[in-house]
Amino acid sequence: MPPAPGNTASQAITVGSMTKKFGHREVLHGISFGIEKGSVFGVIGPNGAGKTTVMRCLLDIIRPTSGTSTVLGENPRAAGPSLRRRIGYLPGELFLEGRITGRKLLSHYADISGPVRPGRVDSLAERLGLDLDRHTRKLSKGNKQKLGLVQAFMHDPELLVLDEPTSGLDPLVQQEFLAMVREAQANGQTVFLSSHVLSEVQQAADEVAILRDGRIVTVATVDSLRQGAVRHVRFTASGISTADAGALLARVPGIGHLEVLPAGDGVELSATLGGAIQPLLRVLAGLELTELVLEEPDLEESVLELYGTIRGNGPGTADVNGNGRRRRRRGHGA
Repeated sequence: MPPAPGNTASQAITVGSMTKKFGHREVLHGISFGIEKGSVFGVIGPNGAGKTTVMRCLLDIIRPTSGTSTVLGENPRAAGPSLRRRIGYLPGELFLEGRITGRKLLSHYADISGPVRPGRVDSLAERLGLDLDRHTRKLSKGNKQKLGLVQAFMHDPELLVLDEPTSGLDPLVQQEFLAMVREAQANGQTVFLSSHVLSEVQQAADEVAILRDGRIVTVATVDSLRQGAVRHVRFTASGISTADAGALLARVPGIGHLEVLPAGDGVELSATLGGAIQPLLRVLAGLELTELVLEEPDLEESVLELYGTIRGNGPGTADVNGNGRRRRRRGHGA
């Protein structure tokens, strides 16, 4: 388990040994973490891992069974509406009143959340491609999600808590959302988002907590996860035998899943690489390469390794949704 939060004065959220039971079933098992003010913090995990439960406990929508937490320096159980007005919240399951236009609904939310800058709502709606004058019952899932994003961002809250924020959004709108997150951070706001879409968190977050079955597997920066992630390498080289190429590459630290095949007067090789790439590059510099593909590391590889270790089935045994399959990787030519 990660250590309990340290310097709470610099943190927007602290969680210490939080548990949550529904009846006899415990869904959070003593989790602890802290989120620095002005940072973007992501929690990654399969559906059912406990992401939404954590967020609801922090917002006092439900009460934890035990443990401690602070949100913007206050106890969420005691702070009441004054704290909630400092937070923008997008729930994972968004319910909208159907007999009202988006504009009127947002006006109602503004009365609750506090002052909204003139033109702010229209600006956000334009960026997301949302028609505010349509009745909410006529909106698609994606447009309802856009309306939820506008209500979360519109009053420029100190803290944004966003549960699966890009659900139902097309790729262009997802990129606009990521731009909104970066702008919020530049404005000094803190963002806490959850997702089972690893690429989303990879693009948005400074730090991530990996959650599985109500337990935090690890808390790490995105950079450190990338550094620890497995890369995939493929190359062809001339003037070398399969035996010599295999022996040469086997000595490189972090090489695994090595496969060497004959190709013309040389070899075609594929392997995985964990850790630094410099030892590999030094070896490759002595070969007559005709093609080299070194894939960019992805957070998914690190998460799959961690999940595989936790389950005791070895690395890469389950995807982030727990479906027991690996997603296709994109390679980048070198």
